[in-house]
Amino acid sequence: MVGSAVMDAPSAAASSGLSGDSLVAERPVTTATSHPPLYAAIDLGSSNCRLLVARPCNDGFKVIDAFSRVVRLGEGVREKGYLCQAAMDRAIDALKVCSKKLRKHPGAKLRAVATEACRTAENRAEFVQKVFEETGIELKIINPDEESRLALQACSALLDERPYAVVFDIGGGSTEICWIKVDNMGQTQCIETLSMPCGVLCLTERYAGIEQRRERFEAMRTEIRDRLRDFASRNCCSDILDDGKVQMVGTSGTVTTFCGIALGLERYERHKVDGSDLRFDDAERVTELLLRMEADKRKGHPCIGNQRAELMDAGAAIFAAIRDIWPLATLKVADRGLREGILVDLMRADGHAIDPCDARRHTVSHISANP
Repeated sequence: MVGSAVMDAPSAAASSGLSGDSLVAERPVTTATSHPPLYAAIDLGSSNCRLLVARPCNDGFKVIDAFSRVVRLGEGVREKGYLCQAAMDRAIDALKVCSKKLRKHPGAKLRAVATEACRTAENRAEFVQKVFEETGIELKIINPDEESRLALQACSALLDERPYAVVFDIGGGSTEICWIKVDNMGQTQCIETLSMPCGVLCLTERYAGIEQRRERFEAMRTEIRDRLRDFASRNCCSDILDDGKVQMVGTSGTVTTFCGIALGLERYERHKVDGSDLRFDDAERVTELLLRMEADKRKGHPCIGNQRAELMDAGAAIFAAIRDIWPLATLKVADRGLREGILVDLMRADGHAIDPCDARRHTVSHISANP
């Protein structure tokens, strides 16, 4: 178990497997106090399991431990309707690593969330219970609105003075799009959120039967573009776009990978990517490069790697469709997401003045996929 506070039986929300509340209760890992306080966030997505442990630092926070591993929890869930045993085992193995790391940081207040794969799966309650029994981590499944809110919380400081924004997050099992109003004080209001059951993992699986690569890419791009049209039309996006009042922020492995390739990085460097501007014409150039790149070259590329290589076509197609609907010149790239949003939430709730702009100013320089 991860400390005494999570040794109780899971709450009713955890047992049911799905939390519909926009705010999910968090528990401290132990009852011990720590000075300065420690906070931890776990994001279990359809593709990855990620952990951050941090403490408040000036007007941001300092990351003192981190972990990320590809687990593909959502593998086959769209087709079968449930989480398969192999995927659950991979996720639990990764969460055991998180649990081990958390024991090194007693007193950390933890919030652990799961997203689309668990939202969709019929056996989500059994999985949540098994996670608790084997790791001591009380996992909460959040709804799409909460997922979008946390992503926006992490990325909002990257917005400029333009009054409207598209903020998107391309995940493994779903893609979230937020249409945002930004006031003259920089405060944001989410006008509408769209959660599409189309992430890089499930889209790759769905279109696996199309052998020709470019044909497969265009089919995926068309589906996403069609799904986005009504959303954009409802919000009169094209009219506002014509007035030059719209900006875009993208947060996902797809977008950060595109940025790393466009920058010509010999290895991925977060501080060079997070907050960067990516031109749409550079994104098109990277798309063409990826579509021509052989599988072994993708796997060996320092900004792609073996675990992400086969998912890049789907990510590129989703990203291209978003650019089709909102044809801007540039977007802001965010190497931040749910974990950072959770940490900001937890720290602010305890009275810490956190400026998301500097939230990960001090961070670990490299996160190993395997401890």
